[in-house]
Amino acid sequence: MTSPPPEQAFRVAALYRFCRLDRFEELRASLAAFCCGHGIKGTLLLAHEGINGTVAGTEEAIAALIDKLQAVPELAGLDVKYSGANEMPFHRMKVRLKREIVTMGVGDIDPTASAGAYVEPADWNALIADPGTIVVDTRNDYEVRLGTFQGAVDPHTRSFRDFPAWAQKHREELAGRKVAMFCTGGIRCEKATAYVKSLGIEDVFHLKGGILKYLENVPAKESLWRGECFVFDERVSVTHGLAEGEAELCRACRAPLTPADRLSPKYRPGISCERCHDERSDEDRARYAERQRQVERAEALGLPLPIGS
Repeated sequence: MTSPPPEQAFRVAALYRFCRLDRFEELRASLAAFCCGHGIKGTLLLAHEGINGTVAGTEEAIAALIDKLQAVPELAGLDVKYSGANEMPFHRMKVRLKREIVTMGVGDIDPTASAGAYVEPADWNALIADPGTIVVDTRNDYEVRLGTFQGAVDPHTRSFRDFPAWAQKHREELAGRKVAMFCTGGIRCEKATAYVKSLGIEDVFHLKGGILKYLENVPAKESLWRGECFVFDERVSVTHGLAEGEAELCRACRAPLTPADRLSPKYRPGISCERCHDERSDEDRARYAERQRQVERAEALGLPLPIGS
């Protein structure tokens, strides 16, 4: 992807690589210092199975970070998707050590050895339009609500840990079919295909670069994507061409909300939405209201927003 247009001050990089990264703990301090020193914010996760994260900064800073990561032999060939943001979409920088770079909770799943076949965005429409293909969205239910591919199966998972149980339950439905799986940036569906193949299902595919690469490369008039794509930063969602979408977060429950959702009488900015209003107490809402006042005050004064707002 080319650099973001001039009006977008920040470059966002969604990146991952599955690999054997035995020295992942040694990388934490140097990466944290490098990012903080270059004004980069976001999250990087390091584990024995590789690296995963999304970060934002100036074009020069992000380019320098990618060069630094690619210089680590195990991380050469890093999968990176770029987009732009008008404002810094993260509040701080975090580099965390994890058991998994994307948490499935199943041991002995190695995407480097047994993942499904990559499908380029340009070839995705033909695959999922095939009547012999079952298309599976490997993201969480709140993400699917904002948008998904035409005809895709929604497993209704609350977290990626729920996916193995869903796949086991529906194994017979998947067997004998082409199984095409997708996710936001490619990492979850890559691991999901490895798990599905471990169940004895061989004809398994996943969208290379995920929804982000598809929305970047496939023109809207040819697209089989419907709605917007949830992203894990303050932009909340993107759409075709990776333009920022219309969704906003409920600051009480972190659910993404469409413009229609925000018409609900139970929606109060920073305090509640249709999904969480009846699950929260008056004390909760009073606390959220105070936080919202602090956010509005910080915005009015041009101060940094409270972390986690």
